[in-house]
Amino acid sequence: MFSEKANTIFQDVIKTYKKLNTVDQPFTNKFDKDEDLIAHLLYRKCWIDTVQWAYEDIIRDPNIEPVAALKLKRKIDASNQDRTDTVEYIDSYFLDKYKHVSVKDDAKVNSESPAWVIDRLSILALKIYHMHLETVRDDASDSHKAACQKKLDILREQRVDLSTALDDLLKDIANGDKYMKVYKQMKMYNDDELNPVLRGQK
Repeated sequence: MFSEKANTIFQDVIKTYKKLNTVDQPFTNKFDKDEDLIAHLLYRKCWIDTVQWAYEDIIRDPNIEPVAALKLKRKIDASNQDRTDTVEYIDSYFLDKYKHVSVKDDAKVNSESPAWVIDRLSILALKIYHMHLETVRDDASDSHKAACQKKLDILREQRVDLSTALDDLLKDIANGDKYMKVYKQMKMYNDDELNPVLRGQK
């Protein structure tokens, strides 16, 4: 199943990142894009999410200096753009993979594309990793650990359900029962023609 491959890669990314556990560490993709393009994209996608998870923790420091916070906000903006671009690359992979499928007359479009389901799986991997840490924290109370364990159980159940939904979606697309319809990003705040503040700087 495709979801098993994705979830395995996501867990490996997080484990690899945590060895140094710093946002400034160099990134090396374990997968060659010419040998396994989708694995290459999945690895890159989860690395972006893992670094951004750390960014989001850092920027919530109540004692962070304003200049440092602004610099970090720019990094988060760039990371969000990189994340969205990578999601679209993943969808392009699937569009190419299934381009010769004969779509049935009664085929339906899914509410979200495969890549956006994968995006949610990547974030879930991070939630599960960090929630697990809360269940084994030495300085946490028993009640805190118990509450986090309940949340962890739900997150794991959610991953099973989402993984099943992804595999079912890909199967339906391959069989022509559903078809992909991808909407390219239409973000307005980064565009100097659409954002009134940026437009005013021209």
